[in-house]
Amino acid sequence: MQDALPAFVLRSEASSTAMNDSPANPQTNAEAHTSSTERQYADHFSDEKLMLAFSQGSADAFSQLFSRYKQPLFGFFRRRLADSSHAEELTQETFLVLLRSASRYQPRALFRTYLYAIAFNMLRAHRRKAVFRATFFGTRRATQDPTAHDSPDANLAIREALAKLESTEREILLLREFEQLSYAEIADLLRLPVNTVRSRLFRARLALRDILKGAAAKAAAATFTESEEQV
Repeated sequence: MQDALPAFVLRSEASSTAMNDSPANPQTNAEAHTSSTERQYADHFSDEKLMLAFSQGSADAFSQLFSRYKQPLFGFFRRRLADSSHAEELTQETFLVLLRSASRYQPRALFRTYLYAIAFNMLRAHRRKAVFRATFFGTRRATQDPTAHDSPDANLAIREALAKLESTEREILLLREFEQLSYAEIADLLRLPVNTVRSRLFRARLALRDILKGAAAKAAAATFTESEEQV
């Protein structure tokens, strides 16, 4: 995906300065040194500290968060949507929501839980719009599972197997295996008890294993049949 959002932030700040009709003050040596130091050590800051710094006006902190989460967040949407352009659009919109809500941020939970909660809301809104368009405008509703014509066979088999899981169990499995969220984080996001998350994740893994075994057996049988016909 394109790394466009920090540029958007900079453009917005530039526009705000221009509207004030006051010349921008040149950066002092001390300010330049501070900015350089922030960038140098930003990699060692926790997500929560970066978000707090951003809520207090640090553009460098936002850029660092964007750099850390742009690909994981895009992957989150891409695994759930058929169109990669929609995944990229929702990734950008999620960061925009984060940008606009920064002043209200409180570090009551891990930053990534906070970020994925925003992403879930964006995803649900996107799906509601898709259902509305399909119902009222007769457009074909895209499958929630990403198209995989360009994926290796093993990945395609996994995607097809995931699509057969019950929706909540599929979501729990994706959050645990791909987003690598903890049980507690998944419970917070899906509003489920932690023990429920554990048990449904266990069921999802068993179901996925059985589906993949069945698919492998069918593929082997089909290959054997083809070879017999060629004899």
